[in-house]
Parts: sequence; C-alpha cells; structure tokens
Amino acid sequence: MTKRVAVTGSSGLIGGALRRHLTERGDEVVRVVRRPPSGPGEVQWDPSHGTLEEGALDGVDAVVNLAGVGIGDRRWNDEHKREVERSRTDATGTVAQALVAHQKRTGAAVRLVNASAVGYYGDRGEERLTETSPPGRDFLSGVVVRWEAAAHPAVEAGIPVAFTRTGLVMARRGGAFEQVVRLGRLGLGGPMGTGREWWPWITLVDEVRAITHLIDHPELVGAFDLTAPGAARQSEIAAAIGKALSRPALVPAPRFALRAVLGEFADYVVASQRVEPAALLASGFTFEHPDLDSAVSWLVQR
Repeated sequence: MTKRVAVTGSSGLIGGALRRHLTERGDEVVRVVRRPPSGPGEVQWDPSHGTLEEGALDGVDAVVNLAGVGIGDRRWNDEHKREVERSRTDATGTVAQALVAHQKRTGAAVRLVNASAVGYYGDRGEERLTETSPPGRDFLSGVVVRWEAAAHPAVEAGIPVAFTRTGLVMARRGGAFEQVVRLGRLGLGGPMGTGREWWPWITLVDEVRAITHLIDHPELVGAFDLTAPGAARQSEIAAAIGKALSRPALVPAPRFALRAVLGEFADYVVASQRVEPAALLASGFTFEHPDLDSAVSWLVQR
C-alpha cells in the first residue's frame, strides 16, 4: 500500500535521497518547509517558534523528522554548538507536539521516525555498543540525549516513535565521504588520528532503506543504530578506499592538525565508536552493503 509521508529536512543529503526513494516506490511525499509553500506537496512550519501549518498532518501515515543544522558545516565555536542543539530540539519538539495535537483532534496516531546520531555514545574506545548502551558524557552525547528527549511528549501519548541513531553516511555526493574520496583520488586519503578508532559507517543506500523499513513497520519503536554490521577501524576504511582507487593511503592526519582546522569538532571526527545495529538486524532488516568492500566499491563509482 502506498503511504503519505511528511518529511522535514527534505533538502539535505539524507532527506533528498529519502524523498526520491519514497517517490520512486509510489509514495506521496509532503515536504515540510520553512519558506512559503510553492505547491500542494509542501506545508510550512517554523520550528524556532514551535509552529506547524494547521492540518499539515491530515492524511499523513508517517512523519520523518531530519531537521537540524549540519554538525560539521563549519568550524565549531560556542554559537555554532548552541545552534546544533537548538535546531534539533526545536524541530523535534515542534513535530512531537503537532503529532500529539493531531491525535487528540482526529484519534489517529501518526508514525514518527526521528533522526538521531551515534554521537549519543561518545568516544568509547574498544567497547561494543548497541542501543542498550548508556550515553557518553561529552557535549555531543548530551545534545543527542536532549534531542531524543524532545520527542517524549509523542512517546508518552502512545505515538509509535523510532529514533535513527545514524553513523557516518557514505555518499558519492555530499557529506564527509565525498571529501574523503576526493582526497583519496589525490593520494592524500590517509587515516585520521591514530587510525585505530572505530568508525560506525553506513552507505546512503542503506540509510534510506533502513528509514523506509522503519516507516513500514510502526510496531518498531525506540532507538535503532543505523550503522552497517561490518564495523571497521578508520585506517581500514582509508586503506579500502585507497585500494579501490589504486592510490596510497598512508599519511595520517594527526589530531592537532585536525583541531587547527575543525576546532573542537575534530575530537568527534577521531572518536572511536564500535557501534552494532543490533535492533535493526533483529527487526529483520538486511543490508545491501553489509561489509566494507561492497560499500567502498559502491562509494568510489563515478
């Protein structure tokens, strides 16, 4: 059966790919936008003021909330850190309250798939992490905890909510990996930090497929790690990309150099998170790119 899905953040890397995927399979996508709507497939909201256009959720089967400023869009400072958190909690709180109001008015509980991140876990070294692991204690961990908590009004109202704790998304265009591959083509794609850090990755293909899986199965609630089961160290990822490009991947980028460019965000680039998608696999989801070789082969194709 076709679905009507409202998507916030639909112009971003994941949102744009999800919108195309849902449309191609025959679903109707409603874009939730900040500007005045330009057509019948759009509704307006203002998350900074907690408002969503009246009737925006009528006839909607699911909402996918991907809104939030890019974490690595620019060098971190106090202002950007506040915006990273505020943009996420405001958006999630606005969606949650709108869903509760819609349920009270119509009696219908609309499915919510809300973005989250593996930043929840913090830098954990060699520890194996699943959805049952406790949060970390750094800034980004706190942001994700409060981000997910902003959806609690919907959870408490009995609305089926899933949180997608997404890892590093491998995409051919956009996102961090586009730059990694670009450096790799120049023979500059060496490891970052020590190279022994675990990087929780997922291809954009599987990210979109996993979100769609959660849309289609509203009985699945709680947190889901959207990371591939083929966990790898950062040096292994750099080597795999170099091998696929027939380029060396030997020269590391030390932490102090990354911090000079990225500020505090550099500490999260070289964080170690050995995240396993336990809940997603238990739900019956299968990955198109479950291992590093298949993922990198897809990634470097022009």
